[in-house]
Amino acid sequence: FFSSRRRHTRFKCDWSSDVCSSDLRGYLSGSGWKDYQATGSVCGIQLPAGLQNAQKLPEPIFTPAAKAEVGEHDENISYAEVEARIGKELAAKIRAVSIRLYEEASIYAASKGIIIADTKFEFGLDEAGNLVLMDEVLTADSSRFWPASSYQVGSNPPSFDKQFVRDWLELAQVDGKPWNKSAPAPQLPQDVIEKTAAKYREALATLTA
Repeated sequence: FFSSRRRHTRFKCDWSSDVCSSDLRGYLSGSGWKDYQATGSVCGIQLPAGLQNAQKLPEPIFTPAAKAEVGEHDENISYAEVEARIGKELAAKIRAVSIRLYEEASIYAASKGIIIADTKFEFGLDEAGNLVLMDEVLTADSSRFWPASSYQVGSNPPSFDKQFVRDWLELAQVDGKPWNKSAPAPQLPQDVIEKTAAKYREALATLTA
């Protein structure tokens, strides 16, 4: 069905100069929560009314993003746009594989006391046109890990991932004003770096125990 080999000719569903990331969301959080508050949907996927921050979704959803240039933010795009860019057959295969990977990983993580709120997969095609799973998979950098013991619907749970950095950046200021999310980013304090690294190590130890 797909390969996890590193050999490839195209990266991240590459079409001409643009790229696509495969995001899987099992819980409503981050940019998905902001999108839902504004539109009642996430990347064009309509969701039930009345959901709360950090709430588990009825089923995992595939929310692709177009990879941005260095220093810019990835752009959430609809599944229809992915189909238009790479074709319906390949888009369907990437969605099916992504959902299966997320569901299997979520079951394993749950057995270790960790909730995978969302994660990102990257795919390419090898010389024969086979779908290839690439780059980092299910790391604390590409996923949002929550400790199940402190999870509570309605608030952002403490996380084992770079959400710690994101939260700091939400309050960061540049020249006395809130950072506008454009490059260059404010310098991270050493204690934020150290605490983030400790979170990553804790996630690794928990998942591999």
